[in-house]
Amino acid sequence: MFEAVEELVTEHADLEKKLADPSVHADQANARKLNKRYAELTPIVGTFRSWKQAGDDIETARELSADDPEFAAEVKELEQQREELTEKLRLLLVPRDPSDDKDVILEIKAGAGGDESALFAGDLLRMYLRYAERVGWKTEIIDATESELGGYKDVQVAVKTRGQTEPGQGVWARLKYEGGVHRVQRVPATESQGRIHTSAAGVLVTPEAEEVDVEINPNDLRIDVYRSSGPGGQSVNTTDSAVRITHLPTGVVASCQNEKSQLQNKEQALRILRSRLLAAAQEEAEREAADARRSQVRTVDRSEKIRTYNFPENRISDHRVGFKAYNLDQVLDGDLDAVIQACVDADSAAKLAAA
Repeated sequence: MFEAVEELVTEHADLEKKLADPSVHADQANARKLNKRYAELTPIVGTFRSWKQAGDDIETARELSADDPEFAAEVKELEQQREELTEKLRLLLVPRDPSDDKDVILEIKAGAGGDESALFAGDLLRMYLRYAERVGWKTEIIDATESELGGYKDVQVAVKTRGQTEPGQGVWARLKYEGGVHRVQRVPATESQGRIHTSAAGVLVTPEAEEVDVEINPNDLRIDVYRSSGPGGQSVNTTDSAVRITHLPTGVVASCQNEKSQLQNKEQALRILRSRLLAAAQEEAEREAADARRSQVRTVDRSEKIRTYNFPENRISDHRVGFKAYNLDQVLDGDLDAVIQACVDADSAAKLAAA
């Protein structure tokens, strides 16, 4: 079992030698690439060595138990430890998403339900901001269109890690399962009869692309400027500072109007565009490999839900993995770990089964 890991052990040792060579660090991009791969392999190699050592210890304990019965109990304990290490190693060998370490751009759109949907979009935004705060991530609202009652028709947020993260703990690794239609059931603030309404908001999560990830030909872009709309303020509704960028070959569009200057809005719109083009390229590549990425928002329709937030019962349900809990108030305050972990575990189980 795990014979193929020996190759990874050899690769890990080779990387260790390369990283010890000062000349390697003259090329910072290459050094980062080597360091990233080294960090990916380190937990696999460490667990594999512990697994092998446990096997050796079991054989030794079995030999000693022939003369001393007390070692028989130790054999059972060591076998249990090796079973746990076997499962841990299997999980570590599950093919990783190459984007797991990337930061993300998260977009929330109001959908079916009018003003109530926009208010719910605001609740989702707060939930993600609080979750990011809990785990130590940085957030930046790139663009937002507010509704009249204080919610959001559309809001885009950049979510970033602070420094290095453990494998599988990057922003994309945790938030990629949030993409889809989120349904809410509650009595809206605008409801005078106390009736429960159902509305929905869509969440789209894309890994944030660096310039090296997506090459954009400036000649392929159509850039339109227009007058910002929304709440008043300096430069808003008075100058053509808002920017809309269309990538002509694909038809992908990104816009931004939050910043005061046209140049700042253009830079932010380009960030969004790069991430959308990267996501589109990844989806196309995976379709060709017959392993399409889990679909996110196609239309913000109540029937295409991935998750339901039921306020009267204080219940949250994820319909993809069968997760259900009655702590909705805590989840909306940013306590998302259990919900996300259920999706991570189901995804890992599916990949293990496929492998």
